[in-house]
Amino acid sequence: MYAIGEKVVYPMHGAGTIERIEEKEILGELRKYYVLKVPCEDIKIMIPVDNTDEIGIRHIISADEINTVLAVLGASSTEMSHNWNRRYRENMEKLKTGSAVQVAEVVRNLTRTERTKKLSAGEKRMLTSARQILLSEMVLAGEMDVARADVLIDEAV
Repeated sequence: MYAIGEKVVYPMHGAGTIERIEEKEILGELRKYYVLKVPCEDIKIMIPVDNTDEIGIRHIISADEINTVLAVLGASSTEMSHNWNRRYRENMEKLKTGSAVQVAEVVRNLTRTERTKKLSAGEKRMLTSARQILLSEMVLAGEMDVARADVLIDEAV
């Protein structure tokens, strides 16, 4: 079980700090929820305490691991399918892992693809989402503001 104040990643949503743990009755069932505050957006997410393993909740990366993420962003792009539908599914699988390295790969590859050709609407949304997920984790892990994390990502890619 995580504690109030811990910084965790919720795959597909990003990193945040557990502000509180509360009980709520939803659909007649009383359950405990983590209330997660995400730094990049003014949102709070409720996560069922008993589903954290299934969902893939994990602690954020360490400050040292930011360098690994930046190295991935600066590395050569990986080969992606020319079929946008297949490429979308492959990238979605990477995002679902919740791994900062996998998310960084998606950001890198889609950013570079966007520079040379037009992304589909779905891929544009995916890039925006992946970038927000990565930003939120870097902000918390590196104790930096969003603008600084944004610049680091741009410079690395």
